[in-house]
Amino acid sequence: MSRIGNKPITVPAGVEVKLDGQHITVKGPKGTLERDINPQITIKFEDGIITFERHSEERLHRSLHGLSRTLVNNMIEGVQNEFTRELQINGVGYRVQKQGNDLNLSLGYSHPVIYKAPTGISFDVPNPNTIIVKGINKEQVGQVAAEIRTKRPPEVYRGKGIKYAEEVIRRKVGKTGK
Repeated sequence: MSRIGNKPITVPAGVEVKLDGQHITVKGPKGTLERDINPQITIKFEDGIITFERHSEERLHRSLHGLSRTLVNNMIEGVQNEFTRELQINGVGYRVQKQGNDLNLSLGYSHPVIYKAPTGISFDVPNPNTIIVKGINKEQVGQVAAEIRTKRPPEVYRGKGIKYAEEVIRRKVGKTGK
């Protein structure tokens, strides 16, 4: 029994949901998101409540049941208030600057790394060592944050690199002298 898939979603005030077969459109104060739901899941929208039903108890249908509900819930939450992901840059001389909508990253390479913001994503740089990725699509925010992190992942000896704000780097002990 899927506990997540069986929970109904209550659509809050200010959010408009349109259901056209398996295509759902969610419109809110922050923007509009669209998605096609897998045809093996039945979606119903009545009186401001969205429910999901699966056709059978097969493993695939059980997994799609909870996934579909979570994706639609994230769409509703995203158009109401944006998702954010915070990255921190550690290291001597490592910093970030915002140039228009893009990021200029100085990460110890011989050249600056320019990261262009995809549509629907905005960046905040409150200080030279912090990046905040914002957007209404949770998947896209997470993907952009992961792509920025790959430009210089944190290393385990000194902790230099780009890491998520909540990430804990397990430090290794370096070589010991005789």
